[in-house]
Amino acid sequence: MHRNNLFKKLNLYSPQDSNELTMYNSLLQFIDKTPDCFNSKLDTGHITGSAWILDYKKNSVLLTHHKKLNKWLQLGGHADGDSDILSVAEREAEEESGLKSIKYLSYDIFDIDVHIIPRNQNTLEHSHYDIRFLFEANINEPLIVSKESIDLLWVSLNNVYKLNSNESISRMVNKSKTLT
Repeated sequence: MHRNNLFKKLNLYSPQDSNELTMYNSLLQFIDKTPDCFNSKLDTGHITGSAWILDYKKNSVLLTHHKKLNKWLQLGGHADGDSDILSVAEREAEEESGLKSIKYLSYDIFDIDVHIIPRNQNTLEHSHYDIRFLFEANINEPLIVSKESIDLLWVSLNNVYKLNSNESISRMVNKSKTLT
């Protein structure tokens, strides 16, 4: 029952390309076969929620230098049992940035991605089934770096590739450029 809202959101979503379509189908299958898909303790993988936060002019995005992964990424994290993945993305964005001006640009899914999280001292290698939403915030509001991050940085959409050229990030940059 708790998965129904996510299924509804996913049914309204259109993957951008064949790679995203493959991940979309994998995500649907995972949710269908895993009643406890929001539980971050699952060894095989779990649902995560992310926030792609643009400035008001839609020229820059807020990225975090993730401490464990040592990569520049969008803000986000585990659902921890919460099936309202949009709220998860908003909560994670606020916790990881300290921003109070975060607003939804859309209640619809902005992007999806399935990626492997490498094994570390606390967890086995597993998949993150990441559902991403689009937000905006005031670029002039002070940022607060959380314990999960090394740094936070507003980055021009044209310069994101210098920090992370991963296909997943590039896809969100390209989607963002169609908004302006």
